[in-house]
Amino acid sequence: MTSQRLGAAVPSRRRVLQAAMAAITAITAITPFTGAQAQQTWPFKPVTLVVPFPPGGTTDVLARALGTALAKSLGQPVIIDNRPGAGATIGADYVAKSKPDGYTLLMGAVHHTIATSVYKKLPYDFQKDFAPITTVAVVPNVLVVNSSTPVRNVAELVALLKAQPDKGTYGSNGNGTAQHLIGTQFQNSTGVALTHIPYKGSGPLATDLLGGQILMSFDTITPVLQHIRSHKLRALAVTTATRSPALPEVPTLDEAGLKGFNIGTWFGVLAPAGTPRDIVARLNTEMVKVIQSPEFIKRMDEIGAQPVGDKPEDMARTLKTETERFAELVRVGKVVME
Repeated sequence: MTSQRLGAAVPSRRRVLQAAMAAITAITAITPFTGAQAQQTWPFKPVTLVVPFPPGGTTDVLARALGTALAKSLGQPVIIDNRPGAGATIGADYVAKSKPDGYTLLMGAVHHTIATSVYKKLPYDFQKDFAPITTVAVVPNVLVVNSSTPVRNVAELVALLKAQPDKGTYGSNGNGTAQHLIGTQFQNSTGVALTHIPYKGSGPLATDLLGGQILMSFDTITPVLQHIRSHKLRALAVTTATRSPALPEVPTLDEAGLKGFNIGTWFGVLAPAGTPRDIVARLNTEMVKVIQSPEFIKRMDEIGAQPVGDKPEDMARTLKTETERFAELVRVGKVVME
Protein backbone atom coordinates (compact mmCIF):
# COMPACT_ATOMS: atom_id res chain seq x y z
CA MET A 1 0.00 0.00 0.00
CA THR A 2 2.73 2.37 0.94
CA SER A 3 4.63 1.77 -2.28
CA GLN A 4 1.46 2.26 -4.30
CA ARG A 5 0.71 5.55 -2.60
CA LEU A 6 4.26 6.82 -3.17
CA GLY A 7 4.16 5.73 -6.75
CA ALA A 8 0.87 7.49 -7.26
CA ALA A 9 2.20 10.68 -5.72
CA VAL A 10 5.17 10.96 -8.08
CA PRO A 11 3.22 12.01 -11.17
CA SER A 12 1.37 14.52 -9.08
CA ARG A 13 4.60 16.19 -7.96
CA ARG A 14 5.90 16.22 -11.51
CA ARG A 15 2.77 17.92 -12.71
CA VAL A 16 3.13 20.57 -10.00
CA LEU A 17 6.76 21.21 -10.94
CA GLN A 18 5.95 21.37 -14.64
CA ALA A 19 3.13 23.81 -13.99
CA ALA A 20 5.42 25.98 -11.85
CA MET A 21 8.11 26.07 -14.54
CA ALA A 22 5.55 26.92 -17.18
CA ALA A 23 4.30 29.81 -15.05
CA ILE A 24 7.81 31.16 -14.55
CA THR A 25 8.50 30.93 -18.28
CA ALA A 26 5.28 32.77 -19.07
CA ILE A 27 6.04 35.54 -16.60
CA THR A 28 9.57 35.94 -17.99
CA ALA A 29 8.24 36.13 -21.52
CA ILE A 30 5.79 38.92 -20.78
CA THR A 31 7.96 40.91 -18.35
CA PRO A 32 10.08 43.49 -20.25
CA PHE A 33 13.77 43.97 -19.45
CA THR A 34 13.44 47.45 -18.06
CA GLY A 35 15.91 50.32 -18.39
CA ALA A 36 16.50 50.19 -14.64
CA GLN A 37 17.54 46.52 -14.88
CA ALA A 38 19.86 47.28 -17.81
CA GLN A 39 21.41 50.16 -15.90
CA GLN A 40 22.09 47.92 -12.90
CA THR A 41 24.01 45.43 -15.02
CA TRP A 42 25.95 48.00 -17.06
CA PRO A 43 28.93 48.29 -17.07
CA PHE A 44 30.24 44.81 -16.39
CA LYS A 45 33.44 45.15 -18.47
CA PRO A 46 35.94 47.89 -19.50
CA VAL A 47 34.76 50.86 -21.55
CA THR A 48 36.84 51.92 -24.56
CA LEU A 49 37.15 55.63 -25.38
CA VAL A 50 38.44 56.04 -28.93
CA VAL A 51 40.66 59.07 -29.58
CA PRO A 52 40.92 59.80 -33.32
CA PHE A 53 44.38 61.39 -32.92
CA PRO A 54 47.80 60.22 -31.67
CA PRO A 55 48.79 60.61 -28.00
CA GLY A 56 49.83 64.08 -26.84
CA GLY A 57 47.23 66.31 -28.47
CA THR A 58 44.30 68.09 -26.84
CA THR A 59 41.80 65.33 -27.68
CA ASP A 60 44.07 62.74 -26.08
CA VAL A 61 44.82 64.85 -23.00
CA LEU A 62 41.12 65.51 -22.37
CA ALA A 63 40.19 61.86 -22.95
CA ARG A 64 42.76 60.63 -20.45
CA ALA A 65 41.73 63.20 -17.83
CA LEU A 66 38.08 62.24 -18.26
CA GLY A 67 38.77 58.50 -18.50
CA THR A 68 40.80 58.34 -15.29
CA ALA A 69 38.04 59.89 -13.21
CA LEU A 70 35.24 58.09 -15.08
CA ALA A 71 36.81 54.70 -14.36
CA LYS A 72 36.53 55.36 -10.63
CA SER A 73 32.93 56.48 -11.02
CA LEU A 74 31.84 53.50 -13.16
CA GLY A 75 33.91 50.92 -11.31
CA GLN A 76 35.37 49.66 -14.59
CA PRO A 77 38.59 50.56 -16.47
CA VAL A 78 38.31 53.14 -19.26
CA ILE A 79 40.73 52.22 -22.03
CA ILE A 80 42.04 55.00 -24.29
CA ASP A 81 42.33 53.70 -27.85
CA ASN A 82 44.19 56.06 -30.23
CA ARG A 83 43.06 55.61 -33.85
CA PRO A 84 44.44 58.58 -35.81
CA GLY A 85 44.20 59.45 -39.48
CA ALA A 86 42.14 61.11 -42.23
CA GLY A 87 41.25 64.22 -40.23
CA ALA A 88 39.85 62.23 -37.28
CA THR A 89 37.43 60.29 -39.49
CA ILE A 90 39.09 56.86 -39.13
CA GLY A 91 38.42 56.73 -35.40
CA ALA A 92 34.91 58.08 -35.91
CA ASP A 93 34.12 55.44 -38.51
CA TYR A 94 35.33 52.70 -36.16
CA VAL A 95 32.99 53.85 -33.39
CA ALA A 96 30.06 54.41 -35.76
CA LYS A 97 30.28 50.75 -36.79
CA SER A 98 30.80 49.42 -33.24
CA LYS A 99 28.14 47.61 -31.23
CA PRO A 100 25.83 50.18 -29.58
CA ASP A 101 26.16 48.78 -26.08
CA GLY A 102 27.92 51.63 -24.26
CA TYR A 103 31.33 49.97 -24.28
CA THR A 104 32.83 51.80 -27.28
CA LEU A 105 32.73 55.60 -27.26
CA LEU A 106 34.24 58.40 -29.37
CA MET A 107 36.11 61.41 -28.06
CA GLY A 108 34.77 63.68 -30.77
CA ALA A 109 35.87 67.17 -31.69
CA VAL A 110 34.97 70.11 -33.90
CA HIS A 111 36.84 68.39 -36.75
CA HIS A 112 33.96 65.96 -37.13
CA THR A 113 31.43 68.71 -37.80
CA ILE A 114 33.83 70.17 -40.39
CA ALA A 115 34.54 66.82 -42.08
CA THR A 116 30.86 66.53 -42.96
CA SER A 117 31.32 69.36 -45.47
CA VAL A 118 35.00 69.00 -46.33
CA TYR A 119 34.94 65.39 -47.51
CA LYS A 120 32.95 64.54 -50.60
CA LYS A 121 32.10 61.16 -49.13
CA LEU A 122 32.36 59.79 -45.60
CA PRO A 123 31.79 56.16 -44.56
CA TYR A 124 29.38 57.34 -41.85
CA ASP A 125 26.75 60.03 -41.24
CA PHE A 126 27.85 62.15 -38.30
CA GLN A 127 24.33 63.38 -37.56
CA LYS A 128 22.64 59.96 -37.79
CA ASP A 129 25.27 57.43 -36.72
CA PHE A 130 26.12 58.86 -33.29
CA ALA A 131 24.34 59.50 -30.00
CA PRO A 132 25.71 62.62 -28.25
CA ILE A 133 26.54 62.20 -24.56
CA THR A 134 28.14 65.46 -23.40
CA THR A 135 30.46 68.27 -24.43
CA VAL A 136 33.57 67.97 -22.27
CA ALA A 137 35.33 71.27 -22.94
CA VAL A 138 35.98 74.09 -25.39
CA VAL A 139 39.54 75.11 -26.17
CA PRO A 140 40.57 78.23 -28.14
CA ASN A 141 42.96 77.90 -31.05
CA VAL A 142 46.07 80.07 -31.13
CA LEU A 143 48.34 81.29 -33.91
CA VAL A 144 51.91 80.46 -32.91
CA VAL A 145 55.34 80.73 -34.54
CA ASN A 146 58.74 79.46 -33.50
CA SER A 147 60.37 82.01 -31.18
CA SER A 148 63.35 82.23 -33.53
CA THR A 149 61.07 83.78 -36.16
CA PRO A 150 61.61 87.59 -36.26
CA VAL A 151 57.92 88.49 -35.91
CA ARG A 152 56.11 89.60 -32.76
CA ASN A 153 52.58 90.29 -33.99
CA VAL A 154 50.17 89.42 -36.79
CA ALA A 155 51.01 92.51 -38.86
CA GLU A 156 54.71 91.60 -38.89
CA LEU A 157 53.85 88.00 -39.80
CA VAL A 158 51.76 89.13 -42.78
CA ALA A 159 54.56 91.46 -43.91
CA LEU A 160 57.07 88.59 -43.71
CA LEU A 161 54.82 86.25 -45.67
CA LYS A 162 54.31 88.82 -48.42
CA ALA A 163 58.03 89.54 -48.64
CA GLN A 164 59.07 85.86 -48.48
CA PRO A 165 56.12 83.76 -49.72
CA ASP A 166 58.24 80.61 -49.78
CA LYS A 167 58.25 80.63 -45.95
CA GLY A 168 54.47 80.40 -45.67
CA THR A 169 54.06 76.91 -44.25
CA TYR A 170 51.54 76.04 -41.57
CA GLY A 171 50.73 72.72 -39.93
CA SER A 172 47.41 71.24 -38.88
CA ASN A 173 46.07 68.08 -37.25
CA GLY A 174 45.08 66.82 -40.69
CA ASN A 175 43.08 67.67 -43.76
CA GLY A 176 39.64 68.99 -42.97
CA THR A 177 40.39 69.88 -39.35
CA ALA A 178 39.72 73.21 -37.65
CA GLN A 179 43.38 74.20 -37.98
CA HIS A 180 43.23 73.56 -41.72
CA LEU A 181 40.10 75.68 -42.07
CA ILE A 182 41.51 78.52 -39.95
CA GLY A 183 44.64 78.57 -42.11
CA THR A 184 42.52 78.81 -45.25
CA GLN A 185 40.49 81.67 -43.76
CA PHE A 186 43.71 83.43 -42.66
CA GLN A 187 45.11 83.12 -46.18
CA ASN A 188 41.93 84.48 -47.77
CA SER A 189 41.73 87.36 -45.28
CA THR A 190 45.34 88.53 -45.69
CA GLY A 191 46.08 87.64 -49.31
CA VAL A 192 49.26 85.76 -48.36
CA ALA A 193 50.32 82.45 -49.89
CA LEU A 194 50.32 79.55 -47.45
CA THR A 195 51.27 75.90 -47.87
CA HIS A 196 49.25 73.53 -45.72
CA ILE A 197 51.18 70.67 -44.08
CA PRO A 198 48.78 68.08 -42.57
CA TYR A 199 49.87 65.91 -39.62
CA LYS A 200 48.14 63.04 -37.83
CA GLY A 201 47.97 65.02 -34.60
CA SER A 202 49.34 67.79 -32.40
CA GLY A 203 52.31 65.73 -31.17
CA PRO A 204 54.16 65.42 -34.49
CA LEU A 205 52.96 68.89 -35.49
CA ALA A 206 54.52 70.48 -32.39
CA THR A 207 57.78 68.58 -32.99
CA ASP A 208 58.19 70.05 -36.48
CA LEU A 209 57.11 73.51 -35.34
CA LEU A 210 59.68 73.50 -32.55
CA GLY A 211 62.29 72.16 -34.95
CA GLY A 212 61.67 74.91 -37.49
CA GLN A 213 60.39 72.60 -40.25
CA ILE A 214 57.22 74.71 -40.53
CA LEU A 215 56.65 78.39 -39.84
CA MET A 216 53.41 78.42 -37.87
CA SER A 217 50.25 76.66 -36.76
CA PHE A 218 46.73 77.39 -35.53
CA ASP A 219 46.61 74.54 -33.01
CA THR A 220 44.54 74.45 -29.85
CA ILE A 221 46.15 76.04 -26.80
CA THR A 222 46.63 72.79 -24.86
CA PRO A 223 49.56 71.15 -26.73
CA VAL A 224 51.47 74.42 -27.21
CA LEU A 225 50.82 76.18 -23.90
CA GLN A 226 53.92 74.86 -22.14
CA HIS A 227 56.07 75.83 -25.14
CA ILE A 228 54.61 79.34 -25.11
CA ARG A 229 55.29 79.70 -21.40
CA SER A 230 58.86 78.44 -21.86
CA HIS A 231 59.31 80.93 -24.75
CA LYS A 232 60.05 78.24 -27.32
CA LEU A 233 56.95 79.29 -29.26
CA ARG A 234 55.46 82.78 -29.59
CA ALA A 235 51.69 83.28 -29.48
CA LEU A 236 50.52 86.03 -31.84
CA ALA A 237 46.73 85.80 -31.54
CA VAL A 238 43.84 83.54 -30.55
CA THR A 239 41.23 82.64 -33.16
CA THR A 240 38.16 83.06 -30.94
CA ALA A 241 36.02 86.18 -30.49
CA THR A 242 37.36 86.76 -26.97
CA ARG A 243 40.76 86.33 -25.34
CA SER A 244 41.65 83.13 -23.55
CA PRO A 245 41.97 83.13 -19.74
CA ALA A 246 45.05 80.92 -20.21
CA LEU A 247 46.72 83.61 -22.36
CA PRO A 248 45.11 86.89 -21.33
CA GLU A 249 47.93 88.97 -22.82
CA VAL A 250 47.45 87.49 -26.31
CA PRO A 251 45.04 89.47 -28.54
CA THR A 252 42.31 88.00 -30.73
CA LEU A 253 42.75 88.02 -34.50
CA ASP A 254 39.94 90.57 -34.57
CA GLU A 255 41.97 92.85 -32.28
CA ALA A 256 44.99 92.22 -34.52
CA GLY A 257 43.08 93.63 -37.48
CA LEU A 258 41.59 90.49 -39.07
CA LYS A 259 37.80 90.50 -38.87
CA GLY A 260 35.41 87.57 -38.90
CA PHE A 261 37.41 85.02 -36.93
CA ASN A 262 35.60 83.08 -34.22
CA ILE A 263 36.74 79.48 -34.31
CA GLY A 264 37.46 77.46 -31.20
CA THR A 265 37.54 73.71 -30.75
CA TRP A 266 34.90 71.77 -28.82
CA PHE A 267 35.54 68.26 -27.53
CA GLY A 268 32.82 65.82 -26.50
CA VAL A 269 31.88 62.18 -26.11
CA LEU A 270 29.56 60.30 -28.44
CA ALA A 271 28.29 56.72 -28.60
CA PRO A 272 27.14 54.73 -31.63
CA ALA A 273 23.55 55.47 -32.62
CA GLY A 274 21.17 52.98 -31.05
CA THR A 275 22.93 52.88 -27.69
CA PRO A 276 20.17 52.38 -25.05
CA ARG A 277 18.91 55.65 -23.62
CA ASP A 278 19.43 54.54 -20.04
CA ILE A 279 23.12 53.88 -20.74
CA VAL A 280 23.50 57.27 -22.47
CA ALA A 281 21.79 58.90 -19.47
CA ARG A 282 24.08 57.07 -17.03
CA LEU A 283 27.18 58.08 -18.99
CA ASN A 284 26.00 61.68 -19.11
CA THR A 285 25.35 61.77 -15.36
CA GLU A 286 28.74 60.29 -14.49
CA MET A 287 30.65 62.43 -16.98
CA VAL A 288 29.02 65.67 -15.90
CA LYS A 289 29.92 64.87 -12.28
CA VAL A 290 33.54 64.46 -13.37
CA ILE A 291 33.55 67.60 -15.54
CA GLN A 292 32.08 69.72 -12.74
CA SER A 293 34.44 68.38 -10.08
CA PRO A 294 37.07 70.75 -8.62
CA GLU A 295 39.87 68.37 -9.65
CA PHE A 296 38.79 68.31 -13.30
CA ILE A 297 38.21 72.07 -13.43
CA LYS A 298 41.70 72.63 -12.04
CA ARG A 299 43.15 70.33 -14.69
CA MET A 300 41.29 72.21 -17.42
CA ASP A 301 42.68 75.52 -16.16
CA GLU A 302 46.18 74.07 -16.40
CA ILE A 303 45.76 73.19 -20.08
CA GLY A 304 43.78 76.23 -21.18
CA ALA A 305 40.43 74.46 -21.58
CA GLN A 306 37.00 75.63 -20.50
CA PRO A 307 34.89 72.73 -19.07
CA VAL A 308 31.27 72.39 -20.23
CA GLY A 309 29.30 69.26 -19.22
CA ASP A 310 25.94 69.66 -20.96
CA LYS A 311 22.99 67.34 -21.63
CA PRO A 312 22.83 65.05 -24.70
CA GLU A 313 20.11 67.17 -26.29
CA ASP A 314 22.19 70.33 -25.76
CA MET A 315 25.18 68.72 -27.41
CA ALA A 316 23.00 67.55 -30.31
CA ARG A 317 21.90 71.15 -30.95
CA THR A 318 25.52 72.32 -30.83
CA LEU A 319 26.57 69.70 -33.37
CA LYS A 320 23.80 70.74 -35.75
CA THR A 321 24.66 74.44 -35.42
CA GLU A 322 28.40 73.86 -35.79
CA THR A 323 27.91 71.64 -38.85
CA GLU A 324 25.84 74.32 -40.56
CA ARG A 325 28.29 77.10 -39.64
CA PHE A 326 31.33 75.25 -40.91
CA ALA A 327 29.54 74.21 -44.08
CA GLU A 328 29.40 77.90 -44.99
CA LEU A 329 33.07 78.48 -44.07
CA VAL A 330 34.06 75.44 -46.14
CA ARG A 331 32.05 76.74 -49.09
CA VAL A 332 33.62 80.21 -48.92
CA GLY A 333 37.11 78.80 -48.38
CA LYS A 334 36.63 76.14 -51.09
CA VAL A 335 38.17 73.44 -48.89
CA VAL A 336 37.17 70.08 -50.35
CA MET A 337 38.85 66.70 -49.80
CA GLU A 338 38.39 63.49 -51.77
